[in-house]
Amino acid sequence: MPLTLPNPPATDHIAPADRGYLDPPGTVEPVHGLFHAPAPVRFWHLASLDAPTVAAVWSLAFAWIVRARLPLWVLALQVLVVWTVYVGDRLLDARAGLRRWTPKLPNELRERHFFHWRFRRILAPLALVSACAAACIALHWMPVGARERDSVLAAASLAYFTRVHAGSLRARSIVSKELLVGVLFTAGCALPAWSRGDWRALVVPVLLFAALAWLNCRAIERWETGQQGIARAARWTTCGGIIAAAGMAFAEPRAAALLAAGACSALLLAWLDRLRERMAPVTLRAAADLVLLTPALLLAIWVVGR
Repeated sequence: MPLTLPNPPATDHIAPADRGYLDPPGTVEPVHGLFHAPAPVRFWHLASLDAPTVAAVWSLAFAWIVRARLPLWVLALQVLVVWTVYVGDRLLDARAGLRRWTPKLPNELRERHFFHWRFRRILAPLALVSACAAACIALHWMPVGARERDSVLAAASLAYFTRVHAGSLRARSIVSKELLVGVLFTAGCALPAWSRGDWRALVVPVLLFAALAWLNCRAIERWETGQQGIARAARWTTCGGIIAAAGMAFAEPRAAALLAAGACSALLLAWLDRLRERMAPVTLRAAADLVLLTPALLLAIWVVGR
């Protein structure tokens, strides 16, 4: 079956205004009654730039806790790897979804998948260049010990791709995709700081971020499939972050500040869950990643106050 991009019928999860990146100019009418984020924010999500941004912000925040300065090559490597992985994942999802697509069945793909498939001739080569650049950075600047440590994470990421895109039905039932993404994403963000300072100060913030990463993925999955929201889990995460921040306020004030920022992210996810019916799908998906950037404000305040 040729993998041509179909024009999916309008459904509850595909808002015409958000399909403006997919349809020719002048063919999309805005949907009234739903909030739509500005075009740059929607593009930030659709082009898979959201995940690298979140990864860079939290990596810097973890390094700030242990008072370590991350080399520029570390951040560049991280951004390149995360972006490459997300582009590859969405292209593979789009390819598989379009193979199964029929006019009589509801479409399981979302706007981000159609965007990636529509621009695959641009995004696929760019992802290949990004992967090559990441490999060059790792070979030229990364210490041998770090390569061995990160090879474990690379193997786990490969297992994720195998599990999601070519795994058996038995493997699919063991661990959810949301949990795998949360754990791998958190590990990638925490490892640079973990090896450069007192790791004990990072344990609780890393656990909270793992919960946030899982909650983010879980919320998106539930919102897009029309299931019950994640307000209760978000509230529990908020309470846990606040309690942990209070407990570490005197011994580890920086860790406590990051925990408070993480608690704010969880609270904002709960707020988004309440407003999900009032927001366009792409806007809601982008907002779910935007609320994870609360540590950026914390870092900005610290830089200004230096």
